Amino acid sequence: MTNKILLTSFDTWLPHQKSNSSDDLLAKISQIKSLPDSLNFLRKLPVDFELAPKLAIAQINQLQPDITICCGMAESRQKLTLESCACCETDILKTAVNLEPLVADLASTEISHEAGKYVCEALYYAVLKHIRDAQLPAKCIFVHVPILTDKNLDKIVADFLLIIRRLTTRRD
Repeated sequence: MTNKILLTSFDTWLPHQKSNSSDDLLAKISQIKSLPDSLNFLRKLPVDFELAPKLAIAQINQLQPDITICCGMAESRQKLTLESCACCETDILKTAVNLEPLVADLASTEISHEAGKYVCEALYYAVLKHIRDAQLPAKCIFVHVPILTDKNLDKIVADFLLIIRRLTTRRD
């Protein structure tokens, strides 16, 4: 059975940014023709606390993906980071996905417990809350993407593809 996967990315938000690494990564992934799963892209979400979650949730409702992978840029990080949870004031929502097996043996990926207190975290929280409240049989993770360079691009793409593969073959 083919898994329906929704991948989201953000647009830039600061004048010095030529692109957003989350969208750069999804652009690379979208060029790979041999991927077996049904990948759907919602690229360049606006960096807006209300609009980004609204657009993503509308796409989730329309597409009804098995897996949603939200991606955002983390300029200060050196590795892909899978976020374990998202906070809204004092409320904390954790992903239902066991992240440890996803990052096992990946040199360019780690788990984070701090989603950043910005639009990335607002999006992640809203999607996790929507999945919970609507009782959807879906999984969601958030992946922060470092600035992509000639030195790290191949490793980051390889890790990301392996994360997708591991997500689609797991049964928990």
